[in-house]
Amino acid sequence: MKRTLARSATAIALAIGTLTGALVAMPSATADTPPTTPPVLANGFGLTQMPTAPNPYIAQTAYDFSITVSTPEVQGTALNDGGHHIRIVLPSDYYSNPAKRYPVLYLLNGSSEQADPATYFNGYDKVDSSSGMIFVMPDGGSRGWYSNWLKQNSAAGPQRWENFHINQVIPFIDANLRTKADKPNRAVAGISMGGYGAVRYAERHPDLFAQVASFSGDLDLSRMSAQLRTAVVASLTGFSPQVGSDDLYGTPYPFSVVYPYSDVLWNENSPGTKAANLRGVGVSFYVGNGGGGATPPVNDANMFLEWWLPGANDHFRNALDAAGVPYYYVNYGNGAGTPWASCGGSHHPNCWNQDFIDYIPRLQQAFGVA
Repeated sequence: MKRTLARSATAIALAIGTLTGALVAMPSATADTPPTTPPVLANGFGLTQMPTAPNPYIAQTAYDFSITVSTPEVQGTALNDGGHHIRIVLPSDYYSNPAKRYPVLYLLNGSSEQADPATYFNGYDKVDSSSGMIFVMPDGGSRGWYSNWLKQNSAAGPQRWENFHINQVIPFIDANLRTKADKPNRAVAGISMGGYGAVRYAERHPDLFAQVASFSGDLDLSRMSAQLRTAVVASLTGFSPQVGSDDLYGTPYPFSVVYPYSDVLWNENSPGTKAANLRGVGVSFYVGNGGGGATPPVNDANMFLEWWLPGANDHFRNALDAAGVPYYYVNYGNGAGTPWASCGGSHHPNCWNQDFIDYIPRLQQAFGVA
């Protein structure tokens, strides 16, 4: 019932956004004199804008800018000016075609203690104003895992990331920008933890997203990929402020004397469990092999991280096959003989940049903006 109510509220918010998107104040401009400052966005849907501190690495132009918002759903951080950064990239003709609306790609960051969405996607090819779509990069935290945590009283404060993104960020964007606010024109993609989050959101909200993509995503948190659970637990307990290993989904172990008494929530939130929900959603996922050796390469952290992922991605692929869900899957191995040759199959931006080069034109075609 709670999930049904949340989806109903989101649908109402999206409808309101469609009606009001063109009413938000915009910088004065014409086709010959485009604006030089970002558009003015209106608070709403539980989000209140805060000042964004000057930062040479954070773009602030009319086409590429970041805002800072506060929300009761997730505690703010010093990294994000005390709130949460949301980076937005607008198409090159956004101001010269004031009646035109655009599809949207939501990009989700990976796990890192310095995971600031205002800078996380800097330097990636195709993530720019030339792609004919709006890019939105909301804060996913260093270890938010795109979920409403089981325990909300941890040292990290409120951690309701799904509420923040689905019930607040999406309707806020649709109300403030000229989006095509419907499923066929909305996609979600992410890197590593963000790849997990993108697939999880598409599975839990298939009414919202027509396309989903994962780049080196953690796509199996079931018992079959116990090592990935270990990596998630390490992200929970390894960053400051330290939180408990059970705070996200309860115990990661099969048995416990406290609720939920087993790892049932880890299994329930593993992407393969709800693969059937992706029928009608375009699914793409990419992964390397961390060098492809018989054992994980412990002398290279990025190779080590990617080494574990092909098996997990294969488990997810098997779940899609069992559910009869078509997909586009690229396992580029160590990159040899492929466009990914320069990255060596590592858990590294060089690999993910090639993922974008391959994926964005395909998404443009799906959106009809190629």
